[in-house]
Amino acid sequence: MLNPVQLFRDGGILMWVNLVVLVFAMAIVTERLYVLWFRLRINDKAFVSAIEKLVMAGNFDRAIKLCQNHEGAAVPRVVRAALVNARLGGAAVAAAVEESTMDILPSITRRAGVLWGIANLATLIGLVGTVFGLIQSFASISLAAPDQKSTLLTEGIAHAMANTAFGLGIAVICVFFHMLLSAVTKGVIEALEFSAVRIENILAKRRLEAGTRDQAASVG
Repeated sequence: MLNPVQLFRDGGILMWVNLVVLVFAMAIVTERLYVLWFRLRINDKAFVSAIEKLVMAGNFDRAIKLCQNHEGAAVPRVVRAALVNARLGGAAVAAAVEESTMDILPSITRRAGVLWGIANLATLIGLVGTVFGLIQSFASISLAAPDQKSTLLTEGIAHAMANTAFGLGIAVICVFFHMLLSAVTKGVIEALEFSAVRIENILAKRRLEAGTRDQAASVG
């Protein structure tokens, strides 16, 4: 019966190298999922709606304070930059939003392609382990008794191929989480871009209404 633990032990030192690679990959996945799902994400539509109500009521201070309460997330940081510069006009708001977005993007896309590289690395390490295992296997059977050669060769090849199987297994895991993290990252960026445009439109609407009221007051 196939004993995975024994195959791992017999696979040689490169099996342990790939195990370290797997632990490193899982550390990256854990960190990225925590950042993207818990630190940077927020219910952006509900948040921007709350900000819109405060802005249209002229309560900028409370809107800024609300952003500060969620400052760890991506969207509130961009919205706060827009609100702080709201009284300077549309150009200043657009510049502040763009600068804030560019400042946040690296924390969203950090290590985006590392898992793909780890998948390739794990596959190559597994193949190297297989080659070394086959070399050792053929070297050992050359000195073995004729009636033992077939058994030794079969066992040696099985142990050597365990390196490839382990490396490919790690590669599959890395590719899966790379796809998952890419989708989550894309969602965070899209929410950030939508919220940036939304807050600019809200502030423009607020300026327009304020200008209309001032004009009506001066005519009256």
